[in-house]
Amino acid sequence: MTESRILLYYRFTPVADPTAVMLWQRTLCGSLGLRGRIIISRHGINGTVGGDLAAVKTYIRRTREYPGFHDMEFKWSAGSADDFPKLSVKVREEIVTFGAAVDLEVDEDGVVGGGVHLSPAEVNDLVAARGDEVVFFDGRNAMEAQIGHFRNAVVPDVSTTRDFLGELDSGRYDDLRDRPVVTYCTGGVRCEVLSKLMVDRGFSEVYQLDGGIVRYGEQFGDDGLWEGSLYVFDRRMHLEFSPDAARLGHCIHCGTPTDTFHNCINGDCRDMVLLCDDCASSPTTAHCGRDRCATVAAHFVPSEP
Repeated sequence: MTESRILLYYRFTPVADPTAVMLWQRTLCGSLGLRGRIIISRHGINGTVGGDLAAVKTYIRRTREYPGFHDMEFKWSAGSADDFPKLSVKVREEIVTFGAAVDLEVDEDGVVGGGVHLSPAEVNDLVAARGDEVVFFDGRNAMEAQIGHFRNAVVPDVSTTRDFLGELDSGRYDDLRDRPVVTYCTGGVRCEVLSKLMVDRGFSEVYQLDGGIVRYGEQFGDDGLWEGSLYVFDRRMHLEFSPDAARLGHCIHCGTPTDTFHNCINGDCRDMVLLCDDCASSPTTAHCGRDRCATVAAHFVPSEP
């Protein structure tokens, strides 16, 4: 069996011609049989791709030939091209959509004016030195935190990254402005922008976990400050850093521990919710819990095999 891997990566750096980079990346990935999602903007690149091990190694080598990407870090995980439905390479205004393109400045070293990068070990050292004064601030969608988060983390009630601007401007987190705040997200890219937005809004001591949850989990597994599973945006849905990972999520209907999200059975509903295997397999409970979706589920007629 051919060995395969998934790569997670990003790089904030000025890109003079995003369309040209997009076409090059699309051609490169297509020639190597890679699938996944890549976003290019004038601020840099953000991607997740999977494929045969030899192909992803070639992809890394060829991508690093672009001057701005020469020192880009790639995070490896188990998986393959089959974990993605297709290859998507697009040009957008932002490589992470906060709706803050005008507020973001990048140079050859990355985001200008963001938080201080801390390695996983340095995050542990900070907590050891300053204890409960340290605040972990989740930079992901609130849904992702249902199955895993840092211990005692603040989890903003956001559905998309666009919601963070309103959250930060709401005054809900003003009591954190003078405390050490460690932002974190899956691989680090969302925190690059989030930490900059927090600094701009007067938070005085902002850090970001370098390499994100992925790097922390690789180094400390479930023996550090991380708890639970990591939500990922491909067919794997989640991953664990050890067999001892805590199961934090619970089925919305029966309360059974679960770490698996399912789409609501109502085709007009876009919600994903935590469901145990039994509730997910029964049409009467394979819904998000809203009344209208429960009604649809109650009258659901399975298609003929």
